Amino acid sequence: MTTSALQMYSLTAQRAAAEVISCYSTSFGAACRLLGARHRRHVRNIYALVRVADEIVDGVCEQAGLDAAQQETVLDGFVAQTHRALECGYSSNLVIHAFALTARQAGIGRDLIDPFFAAMRSDLRHDAEPARLDEGAHDSYVHGSAEVVGLMCLAVFLRQERPSPADRERLEQGASGLGAAFQDVNFLRDLADDTDRLGRSYLGTAERLTGIDRDRVVGRIRSRLRDAEAVIDLLPRDARAAVRSAAGLFEALTDRVAQTPVEELYRRRVRVSDARKAAIITRAVGRTWRERP
Repeated sequence: MTTSALQMYSLTAQRAAAEVISCYSTSFGAACRLLGARHRRHVRNIYALVRVADEIVDGVCEQAGLDAAQQETVLDGFVAQTHRALECGYSSNLVIHAFALTARQAGIGRDLIDPFFAAMRSDLRHDAEPARLDEGAHDSYVHGSAEVVGLMCLAVFLRQERPSPADRERLEQGASGLGAAFQDVNFLRDLADDTDRLGRSYLGTAERLTGIDRDRVVGRIRSRLRDAEAVIDLLPRDARAAVRSAAGLFEALTDRVAQTPVEELYRRRVRVSDARKAAIITRAVGRTWRERP
């Protein structure tokens, strides 16, 4: 069977998206490899779009010499290209093209995409004062930057499924909560970079984080992780090991953050050892293998 020019282009776009995740995230990349083949490329396509947008606002454009107005123009162009690709199924940007393939197949619409871009746009601040989010702004930012990404991945997992309305609601709550938990963990482990390089404070505190603040956020993360883990068995079987692995990896990161003095969090980014990661993934795979389809 002859491969058309569009098919070849789409295959190339998806390979480019897979390269993005392999370069930027070892943990998420490892979890993604556990997904069934029918899900794997779609989740990689989502991650690639999210990663590139995040890099636009997190300093890559600035380091390339673009001023504030030019950075906003780059993000606006990226958003406009994404909207056009959703409508027509094509973009000259390989990452956007790959994402559009997934979005059109999984029914991911602007109700999820636009809040994400709104969160990214809020990071393009160029005044001298640190960007401190109060509790309401934190919740809004986390919804756009993380919860909707969880819902995008859920749309991929359920695109060929027919869960009951009650199960779908539970899964959506779990996906949103898992995304929010991941984001809060990253806020805690990225305190040094967010504070010193980016001048941002995402955790709803007026001043520098205290141990009490950190423990409050850790408690919220653990509650969300528990709620998300309680509904993993409602997912298709070929998605469970990957989601369990990702949740387990972030649970281990949460433990590390909780055990690290706050002042040290402002100096270094905590990590989970490769051996610990391997054990978490092995356990997740074993549990899923033992489950009934």
